Amino acid sequence: MKYLVLVSHGGLAEGVQSSLRMFAGDKTDQVVAVGLKEGKSVEDFALDFRQALANLGTEDTVLVLADIVGGSPLTTACNVLSELGKLNTAVVLGGLNLTMALTGLVMKDMLEGKELAQAILSEASVALQEFDVVASDEEDEDDI
Repeated sequence: MKYLVLVSHGGLAEGVQSSLRMFAGDKTDQVVAVGLKEGKSVEDFALDFRQALANLGTEDTVLVLADIVGGSPLTTACNVLSELGKLNTAVVLGGLNLTMALTGLVMKDMLEGKELAQAILSEASVALQEFDVVASDEEDEDDI
């Protein structure tokens, strides 16, 4: 099985996991979320991350989405994945947002490697746009 693994500073990963339940509740048993909590060390995060992945089997793979490329949660997660022998088969992306996570969760079993990464990044890019709200200066005649 391929798991979606969310890592972040603070509670972002858990928040995204919670939001995914609204869109893909039937697949959220395939989502692991671990955050580096305020006041905790990188070593604490590494321990939490190892515990969160404890149920992964030898054939299981991961799609890792992290909040910041180069941040402690991502680099620590990669170090742990390397120790577990799972980094070479992992797809790892930064810039975690709900669109990335939902696309990753839905597409992870259909695409592999660079194709999966490209699909996720493409959807995330398309979702980033200004929502232009135009306020009307005129009152509707019905409102008078």
